[in-house]
Amino acid sequence: MTTYNLYKLLKEELKNGSSDLVTRGSGQVIRERIERDIAKEKNGEVIAIDFSKIGIIDYSCADEIVTKLISRLLSGEYGDKYIVLKGLNENQKENIEVALERKDLAVMAEMKDGKKLLVGNLNNYLKETLNLILSKGKISGSELSKFLKLPANTSGTRLLNLYKKRLVRRLQENSAEGRVWVYLSCL
Repeated sequence: MTTYNLYKLLKEELKNGSSDLVTRGSGQVIRERIERDIAKEKNGEVIAIDFSKIGIIDYSCADEIVTKLISRLLSGEYGDKYIVLKGLNENQKENIEVALERKDLAVMAEMKDGKKLLVGNLNNYLKETLNLILSKGKISGSELSKFLKLPANTSGTRLLNLYKKRLVRRLQENSAEGRVWVYLSCL
């Protein structure tokens, strides 16, 4: 996992002495810097955007940074990478969540207290599957089928949808069944 310290990026890019992320223009400057850095990362990399030293983030800045990064990630602009948020406080989470929900997007996050959760919109059946992955660490389609008593194609579709939304990573492993995809938390 590679961590981008937003406070450091804020100081380098805006040089205004503030620890707050406010205004769409400020958000655009920070997002463009993050995008330049993401382009240098290798495929498969999990990129953590660290909010722990940031004060507030307003809606327009959350939309400009987080929502646009996630939207572009899902469109394939950054290759096979993942983005997670770290070090969030409750107020930051609320503003980011509103921005993501308005665009029907979601991202995995770790709060300042270490709690791992989903921020944004996700169907209930995918939330159930995601929570199972978070509790177990990793799961295969056949394990999900057995645990939730689902048909194999339903389990596979759920896992694939979470992967396409970049909420879980996917790796191929050898098992008694042969080579199988396993799905792991990004955090």
